[in-house]
Amino acid sequence: MSETPLQDRAATLLALHRPGNPVVLPTVWDAWSATLAVDAGFSALTVGSHPVADSIGKADGEVMTFDDLLTRVRQITDAVEVPVSVDIESGYGQRPQRLIEGLLDVGAVGLNIEDTVHKEGKRLRSAAEHAELVGQLRAAADAAGVHVVINARTDMFLRKDGDAGDRVDRAVARLSEAAAAGADSLFPAGLADPEGLARFVSAVSLPVSVTVPPDTADLAALTELGVGRITFGPFLQAALSAQAKRVLARWR
Repeated sequence: MSETPLQDRAATLLALHRPGNPVVLPTVWDAWSATLAVDAGFSALTVGSHPVADSIGKADGEVMTFDDLLTRVRQITDAVEVPVSVDIESGYGQRPQRLIEGLLDVGAVGLNIEDTVHKEGKRLRSAAEHAELVGQLRAAADAAGVHVVINARTDMFLRKDGDAGDRVDRAVARLSEAAAAGADSLFPAGLADPEGLARFVSAVSLPVSVTVPPDTADLAALTELGVGRITFGPFLQAALSAQAKRVLARWR
């Protein structure tokens, strides 16, 4: 039996994750930015919650609804034919089956899931709880017949959780549980220190994802560190906004 377009795109996205030869997935927020990135030669994209929220006049952190996000993702996948992964924050309070079904229905084949629970006072999920959610998402994707690419994220570094001295080790342990539960890549969000990032990369079994500013980060340095996936989060939108402000300032 031949693969469906969604199965094919999911397999393509997964194959792009290569430690030491990282895939660069520009983070987009609408059909215009997605088309811009594809026309520039990129073969897959991520949809960022922060820039999407900004683009519809809402704050990041699950202030918009999951349906708000899906509406925008549908516009993106209608405009481009490359694999698309979506930042679904901590899940918008939705059941794993609903998350997977919603993403597949609008043509997305990957997701980013974080451990800050925005709808519960922004508490940090326990490692076991986060891994359980990853496992439920994997089971839902398996049931749907598509290997949705799961990027499991921890916010320990952004939150400065606990003692800095063992934070890398604790993040390794936390995301290793997510890996065992079915994640495809691991995202220690906010871990920017090259030494700490190198330690993390060497200690885990899956490709490591990082988010960097596209106008200042060094691809060669990230490649040497062994990361497998590079995204831009809100920083591409911010860089374009800064340039737009300079252009508009000429006309004030």
